[in-house]
Amino acid sequence: MQFFIGSILGLVVGAVVVALILLFILFRLMWRVAEPNEALIISGLRHGGGSEENLGFKIVTGKGTLVVPGVQAVRRLSLDLHETELQIDCVTHQGIPLKIRGVVIYKVGDDMVSIANAARRFLDQQNQMDQKVHNLFAGHLRAIVGNMTVEDMIRDREKLTGLAREHVGTEMEKLGLIVDSTQVQEIIDPTGYIENLAQPHAWAVAREARIAKAQADRDATEKEQEAEAIKAQARRDAQMKQAGYQAEVDQVSAQARQAGPLSEATARQKVVVEETKVAELEAQRVEQQLQVQVRKPADARAYEQVTLAGAERESHIAQAQGRAREVELQAAADASKVKLQAGAEAERVKLQAGANSEQTRMLGIAEADATRAKGLAEGDAIKARGMAEADAIKARADALASNQDAVIGQQLAEKWPAIVEAAAKPFGDIDQLIVLNGAQGISDTLAQALSQGATGLKLARSLLSGGRSGAAGEASPSNGQGAQSPPDEPR
Repeated sequence: MQFFIGSILGLVVGAVVVALILLFILFRLMWRVAEPNEALIISGLRHGGGSEENLGFKIVTGKGTLVVPGVQAVRRLSLDLHETELQIDCVTHQGIPLKIRGVVIYKVGDDMVSIANAARRFLDQQNQMDQKVHNLFAGHLRAIVGNMTVEDMIRDREKLTGLAREHVGTEMEKLGLIVDSTQVQEIIDPTGYIENLAQPHAWAVAREARIAKAQADRDATEKEQEAEAIKAQARRDAQMKQAGYQAEVDQVSAQARQAGPLSEATARQKVVVEETKVAELEAQRVEQQLQVQVRKPADARAYEQVTLAGAERESHIAQAQGRAREVELQAAADASKVKLQAGAEAERVKLQAGANSEQTRMLGIAEADATRAKGLAEGDAIKARGMAEADAIKARADALASNQDAVIGQQLAEKWPAIVEAAAKPFGDIDQLIVLNGAQGISDTLAQALSQGATGLKLARSLLSGGRSGAAGEASPSNGQGAQSPPDEPR
């Protein structure tokens, strides 16, 4: 009996355990849990109360629920973020075609209405949500860009983004979607309008940059040049000091090296000086001999002739000058006398002219007479001076006629250096002179040059002789040699 009761209890316990296991398995099959990023959409039974009665399906988020298999259907709607890229061809208000590249980040709304709207529209087409959102934004962006200029979109992209979000927001809400972020990443200009629009600013910036760079380069160059100048000055000062020190060292070294040669050169110099003095004394001795034996007698004879001719010439000139001076003094005395008389007469007439105007006229006449008398006196004086000079010239001519040799000799003696210099001048233009017969040839050449002076003397005497006799070129009967020079004439 006990065995039978135990068997029954065992069966009952086993049946309970099996029932519990079956219940657990059934529960696991019926229980559904919604993840934080998803919503469970349960349909199949009408749910009473609340908004779900109007929806016709149940929405579960963030918790679990029982689903009757075969009676209810459960599907999951993702609440994750979605991202879609925008690549839209647009035309601006100016008619310029552009390409807009951007990105839209959106998701299903967290409220039940948004989840319900999204479930109705995308539950079986969640993989097409990006394309539909892209198409939605494309239409609105084309409309927005068509009312804007390129400058507006470049300067205020936030305005473009805000307008797009504002226009699309209402329609996105109807789809149960909300936009978390909308960004315009790039505006592509296939016509180059934006690039051309930026060129003036780019050039202005480039110009300012070049100006700034040039200014900086100039400042840097100036500073570098100043630094180089300072360094060059420092190097110059250092080199000058080094050169000064080196010069002192070289000077001392040179003095030390030249001490011996200098002493020898000094001794040699003294020897040369003494030898030079001996040579000079010898030359002076020879010169003294020439002075005594040759030059002194010749100078004495020439001096005698020149002195005699000069004395006679000076005598005649003095007589002529005395007569001229006498005439000049007499003429000056006469002119002074006439001038004093005219001045006295003019003074007398001037005193009388103070009484009346008639006397004034007489004074003018008297002054004219005085001026005329003064001019006559001065003319007489000039005439007397000219007569005196004529007498002096005549006296010189008489002296020349009476003693022409002395006068010519004196004139030639005075002009002899110039005559010799003129005769030797042709030799000064010769760069190189070749004399075939040595010293004798040089002596002959000098003698020929000096003989030109003698030839001039003979020509002058011939002309004077011809002038007196009236027959040019005839020989004087006194010497019997025609135009030959006298024996004592210097050659």
